[in-house]
Amino acid sequence: MRYLTIALGKGRLAQRTMELFRQVGITCQEMEDPSSRKLIFTNEELGFRFFLAKGPDVPTYVEYGAADIGIVGKDTILEEGRKLYEVLDLGYGKCRMCVCGPASAAELLQHNRLIRVATKYPNIAKDYFYNKKHQTVEIIKLNGSIELAPIVGLSEVIVDIVETGTTLRENGLDVLEEVCPLSARMVVNQVSMRMENERISRLIGVLKTALTAEGEGS
Repeated sequence: MRYLTIALGKGRLAQRTMELFRQVGITCQEMEDPSSRKLIFTNEELGFRFFLAKGPDVPTYVEYGAADIGIVGKDTILEEGRKLYEVLDLGYGKCRMCVCGPASAAELLQHNRLIRVATKYPNIAKDYFYNKKHQTVEIIKLNGSIELAPIVGLSEVIVDIVETGTTLRENGLDVLEEVCPLSARMVVNQVSMRMENERISRLIGVLKTALTAEGEGS
């Protein structure tokens, strides 16, 4: 039996995913060791192999078949635009992609003005403004604290992930429009879905059951 290889987005997402896997009887002792320098972790008995990757790289590993399955945020799936199957909304890591800025910028959004938009997610921002709002904007790609952009006059608004909105409020910014809801998703390589359909479908099934039971219990 070949391994089913699963790429996990590093950090909280990977931790939460392994908790879920443990609930359905899929464990990986090697991953429990915080001092381990290993890059790939295996459960020989069940035929699973895991590795941790930066979130934006997970869809790439899945598209090219280096991983059969990936667990990654919906924001990354939208931004990367890879060819893969999104098969399950895991429901955790919930947040929103939003257009944010000072309250005064709301008028610019309503009247389709030419504005500058700062974001870590240029593809998501472009799709939202060009295809959904039909508004021409100049998109500025940033990597650091996006909230800074409208404060120092680099842009009128930003497109960014909002969890609680505390950072926005502390800097005099508001959520002006919601682009889309976000959460952790399971994605599958297109060839793996055909070749390993039975095993992957079984895994999706047991995870769905566990998530449903979790939802009913909370």
